[in-house]
Amino acid sequence: MTKPYEHWNVLPHGPVVRVDDDILTVVGRIHMPLTDLPRRMTVVRLRDSRLVIWSAIALDEPAMATLEAFGRPAFLIVPNDHHRLDAKAWKHRFPQMIVVAPIGARLEVEEIVPVDTTVPDFGDPSVQFVTVPGTRDQEAALVVRTASGTTLVLNDLVGNIRSTPDVGNWLLRLAGFAGPGAQIPKLVKLAMVRDADALRDQLLQWAEHESPRRILVSHGDPIETNAPRTLRELARSL
Repeated sequence: MTKPYEHWNVLPHGPVVRVDDDILTVVGRIHMPLTDLPRRMTVVRLRDSRLVIWSAIALDEPAMATLEAFGRPAFLIVPNDHHRLDAKAWKHRFPQMIVVAPIGARLEVEEIVPVDTTVPDFGDPSVQFVTVPGTRDQEAALVVRTASGTTLVLNDLVGNIRSTPDVGNWLLRLAGFAGPGAQIPKLVKLAMVRDADALRDQLLQWAEHESPRRILVSHGDPIETNAPRTLRELARSL
């Protein structure tokens, strides 16, 4: 695992993309042996224009200007202990931010940055923080309900990197993060999933009761075609 950064360290990333009226995303890349791993930051704007930053990435200054014109960074969500890379730098740049992590990852995240809460109150009922059942309380999710539909923001629970035939992507395919479609990575199943029934129930609950318009994942492409069906397929794979 790459060591978390002490300072604002801008790695290659793409443009800030608006996927809904109150949701932005940015995709960056981390260089790893034999491959570059894509990683996504998601930004959700609350009704009072405060921002929820999910899986933070240090951006260049033009991109940060776009983000800060969108709203005021207020919550910094570290969705599991593998997504701490830029957390300290963000907290240093915006010291007023409330740091959030799932309770099962709190100790590991606090090795890098103090965690203020594991049960955040965003003051906006349209945005819900979830500690995902069945994951030893180590994985978080966000449910964002807007006028155009629900967006489900997931982290490592689902990989959707569309594979290409190079050595690096072969390794990502082997780990289960890359392939022809969305899947629960093999490494996640081994390391994190301890109650498959509970996780299955949560995936089905999201599919049936939220019927999301899209799913954003930290590693891979957005799932924007029949997201509820994808959730049901993921549930069946457990």
